[in-house]
Amino acid sequence: MHPIARRYFVKNGFDGSMTMLGIVVGSWIAGVTEPRIIVTAGLGACLAMGISGLFGAYMTERAERKRKLKTLEAAMITDLQDSIFEEASTFVSFYAAIVDGASPILTAIFSLIPFALTIGGTLLIWDAYIISLTVSLVALFLLGLYLGRIATENILLYGAQTLAAGVITVVVAFLLGAI
Repeated sequence: MHPIARRYFVKNGFDGSMTMLGIVVGSWIAGVTEPRIIVTAGLGACLAMGISGLFGAYMTERAERKRKLKTLEAAMITDLQDSIFEEASTFVSFYAAIVDGASPILTAIFSLIPFALTIGGTLLIWDAYIISLTVSLVALFLLGLYLGRIATENILLYGAQTLAAGVITVVVAFLLGAI
């Protein structure tokens, strides 16, 4: 169960960070100066990713678990309905769905905090852009460090690779915006 949850957390946390990176960079390029637009778009994206992850993971894991349960039933020549095996299968599907749905929201929401502070008058919009981009890139780097730890390999290399994906996204977005 834990390796599945770990994969879902990292993969969808990466998606959440990259999505917010795209929203923030796109807003910057478009010259959006109203932080509510960015917060609303970001929250909408968070909600969509969370719901997609929740239902997608639950349905996927449930189907996989049901298949394995039926294979086990056939091998054991017994009905495993209402057994501990079925309960565990249901729990794993639910657990994976929660992790899958929550991870992009958790990583993305941090990128929105600077814009929320701008709405409250604490930050200027351009400062919020810089802080949000930094937060998104740091989140990507931290996810890479975590992957490196899981792989028991060079954590800095993994961090640099995930950070590079974010930097490439920013550079390409700005180049496209210049066209």
